[in-house]
Order: sequence, then C-alpha cells, then structure tokens
Amino acid sequence: MSNPINICIVDDDNIYQYTIVKTIKSLDFASKIITFSDGEEALNFVLKNLNDKIELPDIILLDINMPIMDGFQFMEEFVKIKPKLGKKIVIYMVSSSVDPKDIERTKKISAISDYIIKPIEIEKLKTIIQVLQ
Repeated sequence: MSNPINICIVDDDNIYQYTIVKTIKSLDFASKIITFSDGEEALNFVLKNLNDKIELPDIILLDINMPIMDGFQFMEEFVKIKPKLGKKIVIYMVSSSVDPKDIERTKKISAISDYIIKPIEIEKLKTIIQVLQ
C-alpha cells in the first residue's frame, strides 16, 4: 500500500459489507475501513469530521436502497456540505439495481464518479483505489 487511504462503505446489506471489507483488507488497500448501514449515519459522521483529514474517507462506496436515508438523499445533503470539506472525497454509487432510471439519475450528480453494479469485481476495486494512490 503506497498511500494509505480511508474507505467508507455505506450499505444496509451486512453480507455485502462483510464481503467488501474482507476483500479490501485482503488486497491491503486501506489504512481504515468504516461502515454504515444507512446514509444518515454516514452523513452524520462526515458532518462531525468536516475538517478532519485523517478521519474523513477518501472513497465512499454508496448503496442506493437503504432505510432511513437512501443513497440519493445522502447525495443531496453531501453536495451541500462538499465545499466545506477538509479534503476531496471520491464517491461511487454501488448498487444491485440495473434500472436505467437509477443509472441516469446517478449520472446527473456530478459529485458521483461512477455507477457500479454489485458485486464489485476485484479488478474494478483495484482501479478505483489505485487512482488515489
């Protein structure tokens, strides 16, 4: 790992969380991995750490369909606080949805780097992370 990065997983699927965290750890890609089960938890964490470059994630892998606050609702709030952030955060929408409406909606949000359909292939994960290293 040449440049330690923080990765944040925002997804209500415990099996997906477990699998993606285990995969990232096995590839030795991250200095820190944090997980949240809904967008509100993740947003509160970001707000609490607005200027803390060490705590803020470098990458957020964000699900669409979650309870309390879904991925699109998270992005509506994230866009508002983005100018106040102490560092750049790269966001990928990661979903099992193949609905063209979800994909198009994601493309209209400039703060989202890409739309990835689950499961994330290891090569795609490597590419995402190597961009930051």
